[in-house]
Amino acid sequence: MNFYQSHDVVLPTRAGQPLSPIAEEQPPKVSSLARRIHGWSWQAFPIGMGTGAVYVTLSGLKEHSSTLTHVETVFYFLNMALFLLNITTLAIQLALYPRQALRLIKDPVKGIFVPLVVLSFATILIGTVKYAVPTGHVHPDFIYALFWVYVAFACIVCFPMLMIWFNKPHDLTTFTPAWAFLVFPMMLVGVVAFNVLDVIPSNDQRAIGVLLTGYVFQGLGFFMTFFYLCIYIIRIMTTGFLDGHQANGAFVAVGPPGFTALALIKLGAKAMEILPLHGLVSASAGEIWYSASVMSGLMLFGLAVFLFLFGLLPYWFKLHKHLHEILGCWALTFPNVGWISTIRVLGDIFELRGFHTWHLVMTILMCAVWLILFFLTAWAFVKGKIFMAKPEEVIQDSVDRKMGSPTASDRGSSGSGYHKEAHGRV
Repeated sequence: MNFYQSHDVVLPTRAGQPLSPIAEEQPPKVSSLARRIHGWSWQAFPIGMGTGAVYVTLSGLKEHSSTLTHVETVFYFLNMALFLLNITTLAIQLALYPRQALRLIKDPVKGIFVPLVVLSFATILIGTVKYAVPTGHVHPDFIYALFWVYVAFACIVCFPMLMIWFNKPHDLTTFTPAWAFLVFPMMLVGVVAFNVLDVIPSNDQRAIGVLLTGYVFQGLGFFMTFFYLCIYIIRIMTTGFLDGHQANGAFVAVGPPGFTALALIKLGAKAMEILPLHGLVSASAGEIWYSASVMSGLMLFGLAVFLFLFGLLPYWFKLHKHLHEILGCWALTFPNVGWISTIRVLGDIFELRGFHTWHLVMTILMCAVWLILFFLTAWAFVKGKIFMAKPEEVIQDSVDRKMGSPTASDRGSSGSGYHKEAHGRV
């Protein structure tokens, strides 16, 4: 049904006067709020994740004052506000435009961002451990319950999205490391686990379950994403460095080795305390686990730094400086948290003061990047470059919802331009 095609209607007039056409009817107006709700997507979650990256890196600084903690708390509440905004808007979109909501999930490009809702929840959980538990506002038992909620949430979201995504073939010449987002939530269980263990006593029986679950899911997530890294290397061998909007995806490749290095070392430190207290495996099992974790973490840290430089050096020359592609630039923030936090951990283990300075420099850069991206994202939002659907798309989905007929995109037509727009913006 084309709402912009109208026909001249001819009516008889008096005394044989010539017939006159009635002016074409104007299409119904669509409010900017309706266009915003219809145009919202799962790509909004990286903004909150980038905000969470700021307070996670700040919390790891060697010199830590109470003022800095207050600054981190502000970012923590801002992250929660962005999370609630995204959840609420997508829920309204599902109620008003269910076809658009389903289209975003099934889209071969935008669908990979669905699991980011779980990662956003992880940053909030980590922030709650760091800022709400020490002040007594949240009890450790609640954090323990949230840990299992996160594990279940990750499985419930990741596995269905993997089934949807792998049900269709994909061209490897267009591969980007962002495809690994489908597994990222399960990989981050290890990071969430060692943060939860910070507020659960090592002699508590529950600590064993959290420790082992963290190791299991960290291994699952890392090795699955490692396969993606292999495809990434093959892709750039075939087509050269990623360019355009895909240049941002090169930094996503830093996440798996960086977060796994951090998780292994921190979980190993917890294992050194937990295993002997419960008499598990052997008397020296904890020390062995920790020593192996430090060694493997150090090697993965080297890989993460290499991949970071590998994506950074050609970045400015390959990136297209278009404001409507600003959302992809948030990959400069959250994937780098893992290896940046590992710098501080390795500095403590090997007593390297230079690593503490390095960590400080990278934290300052993280804050600077967040400030620039937040300003550019706000400007793109105000200018209507992002999260703004076309009026005809809103009208089409609104009428099709009332009539129960499939939209043009659901029938496989390219008339709506949804899929073309998705590939152009991600």
